[in-house]
Amino acid sequence: MKLGIGIGWRPEIADEVEALPGIDWVEAVAENLCADHLPASLTRLRERGVTVVPHGVSLGLGGAERPDPGRLTALAERAALLGAPLVTEHIAFVRAGGPRTASPVLEAGHLLPVPRTWAALDVLCENVRIAQDSLPVPLALENIAALICWPDEELTEGQFLAELVERTGVGLLIDVANLHTNHVNRGEDPATALDELPVEAIAYVHVAGGVEKDGVWHDTHAHPVTAPVLDVLAELRSRVSPPGVLLERDDDFPPAAELAGELDAIRATLDAGRAGAAPRSTEPPTAQAPAPAPLPASGPAGPDAVRDRVAVAQASLLSALVAGAPVPEGFDHHRLGVQSRALAAKRADVVAKVAPELPEILGPDYRDAFLAYAKARPMSDGYRRDALDFAEQLLVAGRPADNAARRRLTYWWQDRAAPRPPRRTTRLARAARSVLAGR
Repeated sequence: MKLGIGIGWRPEIADEVEALPGIDWVEAVAENLCADHLPASLTRLRERGVTVVPHGVSLGLGGAERPDPGRLTALAERAALLGAPLVTEHIAFVRAGGPRTASPVLEAGHLLPVPRTWAALDVLCENVRIAQDSLPVPLALENIAALICWPDEELTEGQFLAELVERTGVGLLIDVANLHTNHVNRGEDPATALDELPVEAIAYVHVAGGVEKDGVWHDTHAHPVTAPVLDVLAELRSRVSPPGVLLERDDDFPPAAELAGELDAIRATLDAGRAGAAPRSTEPPTAQAPAPAPLPASGPAGPDAVRDRVAVAQASLLSALVAGAPVPEGFDHHRLGVQSRALAAKRADVVAKVAPELPEILGPDYRDAFLAYAKARPMSDGYRRDALDFAEQLLVAGRPADNAARRRLTYWWQDRAAPRPPRRTTRLARAARSVLAGR
């Protein structure tokens, strides 16, 4: 399907997206949409004939466990609600632990790379097939940006993606910014990856900004698109005409004119690549080691040795990143430290967005208090639960020291932690008491 030029739809820039000229389609984060109704902005865009694609971030198809049926159902519902031609997710794991490892389930709050090994590929392929059977439309998967490398990998990124497509028929969402990130952080050549992967399987392309600090590229989606990322887009365009290209921006949103300028730069890059496109080589790809047989499905209580091995490896890595566990053998200690701090900072930023009252109540102390909490309390059930647990920990410790702020935090926590939301009269009474207490 030909999608054209698009932009990531976010509530913060909904009006700007509607007003941008030449937008053929938009992508919306699936988990941010309600199952039974759409935001008015998306409804208006659909009425104008703009295609909307749901983009999932929480399935964790690269994880050791089979996909959660509830998450698959939710993604299928969003696809049906939007009348979407496809849905997309990531080649990543986002949680680890649980019964396979006899350890608590930990949430990364982030997309983490799977090892490029045959065992991890077996697990991923079975998970993808389960997802494909559960979704009403085709699925495409995105390559992710990574800061860390798994030891003893057996495949390059291009080989891994090619084998995934060969086994499952899944589409690819190629993020050229992530290819650039992996070039800076892991020394991987984007052109080599593009040569090895099946470009004919590309459903669409992501373009996003980032920033380099101390030799590490941070895929922020909060900075302008850089020339090296556009160069990777040109490399891709020289090999294939992608059905769609989309600009992603998730934070620090610029004025509409800057977004329009970035879209123009993308169009210009695609046009230049078309003019100088060289025919794709017909030479067979570099020989790879033969693939093992696909991972056999195991019974509900039967052993599943491959998944168990992947589970232990992923739980060990995630425990080091978010729970202060020892760094697994073969990993770069410095890089894991950088990744660990980045995950904690992201938690603080996202919690501040889903619970904006917390930084308002705590003021300038919010960030330091949350980062101290994050060191001792890994996330286990999403950001909203994280916000409640953070507030509860502060209250148990008798914080904040200011009595009025502590009362406000108490009322905030009670309003959200109770089995049912308080009635309007209760909320008004609490608000009145809070005002009187502050006098």
